[in-house]
Amino acid sequence: MNLWMRKIAVALIAILTFGLYTPTYLIADEENNEVVSPKENDTRDLAVEFRSDDETVGISSLTEKAREQSLAKFGPRISEKVEDEFNQVILPNIEQALESILVNEEVTYISITEQPSKGFGERIFNVYNELTNEDIAKFHVRRDNRPLEGYWFNFHYHLKEDNFEAHHTLGEIYWDKNTPPKWMS
Repeated sequence: MNLWMRKIAVALIAILTFGLYTPTYLIADEENNEVVSPKENDTRDLAVEFRSDDETVGISSLTEKAREQSLAKFGPRISEKVEDEFNQVILPNIEQALESILVNEEVTYISITEQPSKGFGERIFNVYNELTNEDIAKFHVRRDNRPLEGYWFNFHYHLKEDNFEAHHTLGEIYWDKNTPPKWMS
């Protein structure tokens, strides 16, 4: 079967079954360019099938996802002003925090939530275990209005170990004396 026919068949079956079933036996094995038979695929765990076991790849992909979620949270108006400083100061701290948080976790089963909070909410993303569906850490950004200084964005995270109560600081970025726009605007 041609590659485009397999892709169409996979898409149609997934749509017709509302995504509950995806015929993975129609997906070609990219290394050998062969179709994987259903008998070979029965022993595979679908949650692990498309993930890497390499921990450094897992951390870097989580960091990239964290960057995407952060920029989505900022929205275009805030991003254009703080993106460079965020990439230089805050993102390396997020990567270090992820590395320290995930030391005892199986990186293969860790994901980042997709929806940052809008308006005045603090949530950027949560790191959670896919197997237990429990949050491990919550990454937030808060607006601080300091008298005579102006507005600052305070980046921090909370851990499950202390019931998400303590603030673990990642860094701060100065905005301006004027009020920043709402998140995602």
